[in-house]
Amino acid sequence: MAKIVIIGAGSAVFARTFLHDLFGTPALSGSHYVLVARTENRLLKVLAYAQKLVKKNNIDARISATTDHRDALKGADFVILTLNVGDAAVRKADKEIPLKYGVDQAVGDSIGPGGVFRAQRVIPVLLDIAEDIKRICPDAMVLNYVNPMAAVCLALARETDLRFVGLCHGVQVTLDLISRYTDVPKNKIDFLSAGINHMAWFLRLEEEGRDLYPLFRERIEKAEYYVSDKVRCEVMRHFGYFMTESSEHLSEYLPWFRKRQDLLDTFLAKPSFGRMAPELTSREAKRLAAHPEDLLGLENGELDPRSADYCSWIIEAAVTGTSFEFQGNVLNCGFIGNLPRDACVEVPVVADADGFKPRPIGNLPAPLAALNATNVIVHQLAAEAAVTGDPETLFSAVALDPLTAAVLSLEETRKMTAEMLKMQGEYAPQYEGKQLKIIDAVNIPNGTVGVETPIDPALATAHRLKNLFG
Repeated sequence: MAKIVIIGAGSAVFARTFLHDLFGTPALSGSHYVLVARTENRLLKVLAYAQKLVKKNNIDARISATTDHRDALKGADFVILTLNVGDAAVRKADKEIPLKYGVDQAVGDSIGPGGVFRAQRVIPVLLDIAEDIKRICPDAMVLNYVNPMAAVCLALARETDLRFVGLCHGVQVTLDLISRYTDVPKNKIDFLSAGINHMAWFLRLEEEGRDLYPLFRERIEKAEYYVSDKVRCEVMRHFGYFMTESSEHLSEYLPWFRKRQDLLDTFLAKPSFGRMAPELTSREAKRLAAHPEDLLGLENGELDPRSADYCSWIIEAAVTGTSFEFQGNVLNCGFIGNLPRDACVEVPVVADADGFKPRPIGNLPAPLAALNATNVIVHQLAAEAAVTGDPETLFSAVALDPLTAAVLSLEETRKMTAEMLKMQGEYAPQYEGKQLKIIDAVNIPNGTVGVETPIDPALATAHRLKNLFG
């Protein structure tokens, strides 16, 4: 009988999906589920929901709950991570401070200034939990859903030797769209997807050996298709391949769609989350925090059909000794040849009783790898900053973010980073007593004539000859 621990079970959206899927997996009958959250009020509501599901659907399962993850980890076979760190005020600042400076994020939880600062809050907490997992249940398989996915997985890979993988829903959801656009049932589409989280590419789309890309490219040129997913369609028009994230979210990973109002109006008709009225966002967050059962659906209690989320399928494969292939986020140990080895990549992974086996896919087409690389460096610096607590590394992560760099000067980026860092408080203890230095434009020397540097005449002649004759 498996023991499955869900750390962050106060997250009603994820908890609901996990519980329905796991309870609906026959191979997991008799398993022990431990729900873990820091907030007892929310935890007890999710526990009540789980117990109602078990009773109403006659499920063979043992359910318990605790606010102490160390106690929960004893004897754990699987650990699901889905927590968040930071109160409503600091999460609100992730969006509102950048917006004040002109950086209009869509979601702000995985990339951009919001994603970088979320990493500073969650990574130290996850590394502490990882130490406890290694000490208490070292053989447990760890499934990470915590964002920012790539930076979190990088930190876990660099600092621990856990058996873990990072999981997202982008591929499954995008396949639904591709199925609609091509009129091919989802289960008949043979595909290869690889890249990085939220920026993976569908490198192959086939139905029984027939290439679906010509039809797909033809369809997106029609208004009724293009208008539904403008950013992704536009990227495919220029780079040839479709990506795994929604247009709204993908737009903040790229420098081309959110830096001017005319571009926002053209490609993103819906108002971004960043531009929602703050009072409405805050009111909705407070309501759901007080009443997570609104998302759980306590009035129902019916067991939903098993979803395409990878979690239950991975655990089933490990318990039964079968194999299950999915898209996972792992350290790039040569799986994508033309991305850095110290990058978190999203590639096909096989899960079985022995753990996780990523599958090498070779090189990406050069332009696709280059687009991924613009985000990889942000992931790497964000993870390093979260571990070291170095404000300058933190600034570099924000400054190299593609959307931020498309909008702000270095001076503006530094001021924005300093303001956001000040907001973190207790949620980023690695920066305690540290401040980011501010470099003002008024300190930039000006002049009409620069200091001349002596040039060796012989070297200058050699340089000219090299230019002339190669």
